[in-house]
Amino acid sequence: MYHQIVTTKDQSHTLFLPHLNEHYHSIHGAVQESQHVFIKNGLEYFRNLSPTKNINVFEIGFGTGLNALLTLLKGLEYPHFTIAYSTIEAYPLPQEIIQQLNYTSQLNIENDNSKGFPSPLGEGLGVRAFKHIHSAEWNKPTEITSNFSIHKIHQTLQQIQLSETYDIIFFDAFAPEKQPEMWTKEIFQKLFLHLNAGGILVTYCAKGIIKRTLKEIGFTIETLQGPPGKREMIRAIKIS
Repeated sequence: MYHQIVTTKDQSHTLFLPHLNEHYHSIHGAVQESQHVFIKNGLEYFRNLSPTKNINVFEIGFGTGLNALLTLLKGLEYPHFTIAYSTIEAYPLPQEIIQQLNYTSQLNIENDNSKGFPSPLGEGLGVRAFKHIHSAEWNKPTEITSNFSIHKIHQTLQQIQLSETYDIIFFDAFAPEKQPEMWTKEIFQKLFLHLNAGGILVTYCAKGIIKRTLKEIGFTIETLQGPPGKREMIRAIKIS
């Protein structure tokens, strides 16, 4: 599978798949999109509701590892709770592509003092964390920092038999018109059953048919302002 590295408007990288005519992230800003959709309106929103609770995250589409890295970094700001991060990916990227991605330099986290992060990992915090996320063995939970672990699952969402329950779901599959099998009522029903009461699902997609499907299943829908270049996004809440 051929991947083309593309620089987005915020200067961070995304990948382009010619056979799908699809990008992994928004061309208006890969980091900006992930920060807005998944960190601000997902992780930070949930943490503000439950400030002392350890958090289980399930990401649909590990991809470049950007969402995992941003979640780890946000967790460093709140060392008194843990994040167990599970993520599923049917088509892992080759290391030669991962090594070219510029997230650590664009986030300015290549040394101890950047962004005010503490220094338990020593020099090269961001670089080492990103490498560790990608070198972690598939299908086995791995501790990355004292309060962040990752469980990368090499499987399709259709095939997996979920055994855990989650507080937050990052739904970051390719767009419905490119990957319709990921946006079905059956998929969202499976995720709803494995979301804790009060848990949330966030996604960049705000199509009407997706909102209607989520409502039919039992989610309460919030339509929020989207990231740069996109008018809206969805936060779906499992009330009980």
